[in-house]
Amino acid sequence: MSTPVNAGARLDNVPISSFHRRVMWLVGLGMFFDAFDNTLSGSVLASMLHSGFSTLELNSIFLSATFVGLAIGAAFAGWLSDRFGRCFAFQFNLALFGICALICSLAPSMPWLIAIRCIQGIGMGAEYVMCYGLIIEFMPASKRGRYLGMLGLFGGAGVSITSLLGMVVIPMFSWRAMFVIAGVGSLIVWWLRRSLPESPRWLEAMGRYEEAEALLQQIEKESGVVAPVGQPVAVKPDPTATGSTKPQWVPMTVLFSPSVIRRTCMAVILNVTCLFGSYSVTGWMPTFFVSQGMTISKSLGFNAAMMAGYVAGPLLCMLMGNRMKRRWSIVMFGTLSSIFAGIYPFLTEPALIIACGFLLVAMVASFLTMGLGATPEFFPTAFRFRGGGFAQTIGRLGLILSPFVILSLFNHFGIGGVIAVICGMYVAVTLLMAFVRLDANQKSSDRAERDEPSEQCSKSVTHP
Repeated sequence: MSTPVNAGARLDNVPISSFHRRVMWLVGLGMFFDAFDNTLSGSVLASMLHSGFSTLELNSIFLSATFVGLAIGAAFAGWLSDRFGRCFAFQFNLALFGICALICSLAPSMPWLIAIRCIQGIGMGAEYVMCYGLIIEFMPASKRGRYLGMLGLFGGAGVSITSLLGMVVIPMFSWRAMFVIAGVGSLIVWWLRRSLPESPRWLEAMGRYEEAEALLQQIEKESGVVAPVGQPVAVKPDPTATGSTKPQWVPMTVLFSPSVIRRTCMAVILNVTCLFGSYSVTGWMPTFFVSQGMTISKSLGFNAAMMAGYVAGPLLCMLMGNRMKRRWSIVMFGTLSSIFAGIYPFLTEPALIIACGFLLVAMVASFLTMGLGATPEFFPTAFRFRGGGFAQTIGRLGLILSPFVILSLFNHFGIGGVIAVICGMYVAVTLLMAFVRLDANQKSSDRAERDEPSEQCSKSVTHP
């Protein structure tokens, strides 16, 4: 059997058009509110600590409950999107965390808030997997680096605006108003995203060739392409199949097969480092400042100035685009993160603390953008979201205990001990990326597709 679809080559060769910009806005706005909702814990927890609604120990449980939900969401999104489609999973997770955000604003006590936040975390964890994966599937390979930076910019804007709004909204209306803003904004984006199309790559992988072809022709027409780009390819039937032309459902065990295991391990290591570094910086800075004697207003002001780095970092990624391989981008940003993290604990002047903190956050944000963005490129379409979801799940499972680890380090060694651990993690992953020689670039997933072990496919079951 043959098909004229060839979705990967055609999507990689169409020029950027209004279609890509529309996808970028719809995906980016979801990332914005996910980052907003995810990051508001920093200012919200500091405010609840100051007002007596919570304690440091309950704050730690709140963060851990969030991480439990994020881990479940990352795993759930990977399976759901590979099995039933990108659009269905994309809309489900956004509706879940938007509705739960509104419920969080009504929580009568900290235990209730922790329970609701755990459920909300499922939607938030799924959004990260979906957003990065959809950029990989929709955007041309030669432009991916720039669009990953743009996606990071949406997320960085969410982080920074959370801090700025928290500085104004929390003193005026209390921390509950922050959850209302997150919930209403998320549900508005959910309504706008109803028009987002399914991924042609996934449609082709599932054997829905006519739908994939119709959608590709629509994209090509909107992009000004008068004829299909790329040559048709023959779809070779599975020699183990008994008369069925349906594609095979590749089981989860493919991630641990000899030809894929290196990619899986690298994706896991990247996600663990990206997430631990990012959440340690954004989630705990205001609380540290308050514990050291700052007023809540001054703490939030320091935090807002530093969190502006979450916009500067992705902007740098956008400017760099595809000028260097993502492997070396990750090495560079990891090195700079470790340098600024090593300097930060020794500063005493407020201006220097803010300046170095800004640069530290910018490098952490750049590392996060390129690291999470590279993860889906390690895996082919058939199990891309399960691969990315698995890596994020492991990273987020590690975060469940991280609040208690961070709190213990802070109590015994101060902020210097916390930063030293973060610095060491960036050094380790930078050295690993430099010497392992496993590139994460636009051709990486194509190689993974070709290297996919045939024995895994021969044991698979037909997709319904």
